[in-house]
Amino acid sequence: MLEVEDLDIYFQTLAGEVQAVDHLSLSIDAGEMVGLVGESGSGKSVTALAIMGLLPRHLSRVTGRVVLRGRDLIGLDDRRLERVRGREVSMIFQEPMTALDPVYKVGDQIAETLRAHRKVSRRAARARALELIDAVGIPDAARRAEAYPHQLSGGMRQRILIAISLVAEPAVLIADEPTTALDVTIQAQILELLHALSAEQGTAILLITHDLGVVAEACSRVVTMYAGQVVEQAAVDEILELPAHPYTSGLIRSIPQGDVPKSELYTIRGRVPALSEMPSGCRFQPRCDHAAAQCAKPQPIEQFGDRLVRCCRHAELDLPGAVSMFGTT
Repeated sequence: MLEVEDLDIYFQTLAGEVQAVDHLSLSIDAGEMVGLVGESGSGKSVTALAIMGLLPRHLSRVTGRVVLRGRDLIGLDDRRLERVRGREVSMIFQEPMTALDPVYKVGDQIAETLRAHRKVSRRAARARALELIDAVGIPDAARRAEAYPHQLSGGMRQRILIAISLVAEPAVLIADEPTTALDVTIQAQILELLHALSAEQGTAILLITHDLGVVAEACSRVVTMYAGQVVEQAAVDEILELPAHPYTSGLIRSIPQGDVPKSELYTIRGRVPALSEMPSGCRFQPRCDHAAAQCAKPQPIEQFGDRLVRCCRHAELDLPGAVSMFGTT
């Protein structure tokens, strides 16, 4: 349904051009949910915006291919992209207060999105908007539809954004941290809604998240991203049980162990490098506890079995995963 090949993203800065994403490739089949994980600054949201064609053209340069249903979106002008966005590929944005229009009622924003992409009457669009407000877990849909964004809580605004992204029934949905502002009960409800959308309509979903618990529950495959590169890609059970890259293992080990009293919280030392400070070899090397001399060279991504990993030492490392930490995936 969606295939991204060798995606490179560059930004113009006062110091010159810097590269934010380096030869990223991933694919999502119809009815599949793929998780994209990594720390803030790894390039996840920038990748999503590039797929949607939403990066500012005068400040960015995007190369590679983004193929949606056989059509390459890279290079399409704004007019053609407007026919695609919302109808064929849609996105749940991370910041609901900036993504919603503050001067329009939220029900009107949902209905307007539907009418922009489908030939339906105002009455039908309004009815569909109320259905979706109810489906995303907001009570008293008719009253809430008359509210402006500032009159809703952060969690409600996030759910309105989800309703807007789903209203035109897109073939591909990019969900950027869709459950971050929601409590556990509503989070489960939203994940169930996304599951139903994927199963019943065959929607391909790219789920961007920091929460590996959400990935374990919702996704079939996981793509780990670090410093603008894909460092590992595998089936969710494989990657949680036996991670092949030290960074993936570090993310899993950073999950708090609530059932172990006074357990020390594991942290990955250091920080994601700035775009102008990328290491010349393995980008994770300065933070890696397993770094060796050969890690000073650039690391190509390698395939073994059905997995991909960007680590020259993956065959000799025995990295802890969720099973060794919690006893179960």
